Amino acid sequence: MTTARRKSYGVKGAPYAFLLPATILFALFFALPIGYAIWLSLHKVQVKGLGLGSGARSEVWAGLENYTDALTDSELLHGALRVLGYGAIVIPVMLGLALLFALMLDTDRVRLAPFTRLAVFLPYAIPGVVAALLWGFLYLPDVSPFYFVLDKLGMPQPDLLDGGPLYLALSNIAVWGGTGFNMIVIYTSLRAIPAEVYEAAKLDGATPLQIALRIKIPMVAPSLVLTFFFSIIATLQVFSEPTTLKPLTNSVSTTWSPLMKVYQDAFGKSDIHSAAATAVIIALVTLALSFGFLRTANSRTRQEEAR
Repeated sequence: MTTARRKSYGVKGAPYAFLLPATILFALFFALPIGYAIWLSLHKVQVKGLGLGSGARSEVWAGLENYTDALTDSELLHGALRVLGYGAIVIPVMLGLALLFALMLDTDRVRLAPFTRLAVFLPYAIPGVVAALLWGFLYLPDVSPFYFVLDKLGMPQPDLLDGGPLYLALSNIAVWGGTGFNMIVIYTSLRAIPAEVYEAAKLDGATPLQIALRIKIPMVAPSLVLTFFFSIIATLQVFSEPTTLKPLTNSVSTTWSPLMKVYQDAFGKSDIHSAAATAVIIALVTLALSFGFLRTANSRTRQEEAR
């Protein structure tokens, strides 16, 4: 083989060499776990007699039985409805605040911009469990300074860990922790807009509010789509906040969210096969919603470009 031909093979094989580490990591930590979960979901444990002794428990083929049981489980349905209500509060409030903060930081009159960006982003750097614990103690009437102040002022003291206010309490934790990340994504997109666009708008007599509504927001629409996409996934996978608040209130059950039900089935009931089926269902629903949203967003973008 000539030297030129060897160099040609080396150049052609270089991309595959660079992709190999990522491919191996993807297979080990993503593809294989998913495949194993699907395999578990198609099996069940069969118990013979009293279930004692060797061979009394065996793993047999179950087909779609675990999926049928999961889809007809009222606890999973109720958990999904609770998550939908939770997401209806979290997503619009979080993205609305993120967009507002990003627009405010992108103005010329803002002061202490680096400190403000850090202050808004800092809650995202706090682990979700720690944030839920901090807010959980602030919600408890016996230890919360807010309840102390309300008591001294003679004002009503709502129980934020019971009934309808529980959704607001959980949503507040998610909004407090996630707004900073989404703000940074939107703010970065705003900084990428050429300054000439703003100068042309100012020459035409546009006010800062008109520039924000007619130029900035439309031009950062891809970033808004991206943050909305991430927010959908995070909402469907809510787990740490209700799990952390559960010891503080009886209003949060062990199956409050679908992922909590997966955990309860796997480690509370030791039924890992049913838990795997529920996890696969959650993954498929998340994939379907995400794909549907992205497809809708892309189709609208193409229609606007065609106009």
